[in-house]
Amino acid sequence: MSQSTPADPAHGEVVSTSPVARIRKPPAEKSTKQRVLAGLVGTLLLAWLVVGASLRPDVSGMGTHRQLGLPPCGWIVAFNRPCPTCGMTTAFSAAAQGKLQTALVAQPFGALLALAAATGVWVCWYAALTGSSLPGVYAFLLRPRWVWLMFGLLAISWVYKLMVASSGVA
Repeated sequence: MSQSTPADPAHGEVVSTSPVARIRKPPAEKSTKQRVLAGLVGTLLLAWLVVGASLRPDVSGMGTHRQLGLPPCGWIVAFNRPCPTCGMTTAFSAAAQGKLQTALVAQPFGALLALAAATGVWVCWYAALTGSSLPGVYAFLLRPRWVWLMFGLLAISWVYKLMVASSGVA
C-alpha cells in the first residue's frame, strides 16, 4: 500500500509515492503585463458602464445613441426597420442604471452585453489584483460554437426588435 503526503498549500502540489497518483502543478500566476492588461480591460468595461449610466434611456426603446452625438440609425432611415443593434445603447444604459426589465424590453442582447460587461469588470480587476487566471476561463466564449450562439442570440433579439417595431410597442 502506497502512502501519499498531503498537498503543499504553498504550491498546490500533491506528492505521492504511488506511480498512478495524479500530481497537480501549481496554477501559473499571470505576468505583470497580463495583470496590467486585465486591469485596463476592467477599467474600459467600467468606463462603458459609466457612460451608459450617464445616458437617459430613450422611451421608444432606441435612439439613446443620439445623446452621444451619433447620427440616426441608417437602417431606420433607409428601410424604416430597426437594424440588428437598434436598442443596444438604450438597453445598455438602462441595465447600467439597474433597470433590467427596461433593458430587456429595449434589446435583450444589449441587456446581456451590459450584464457581461459588469461581470467582466470584477473578473478583470480580480485577475489584475491577484494574478488569477480566472479571465482565461472565458476563453471558451471564443470557440466557434459559442460565437455562433452569440450571433444566434443577436439574431433572435433582432427578430424580437422587428416584431416590436412593427407592432408599434416601445
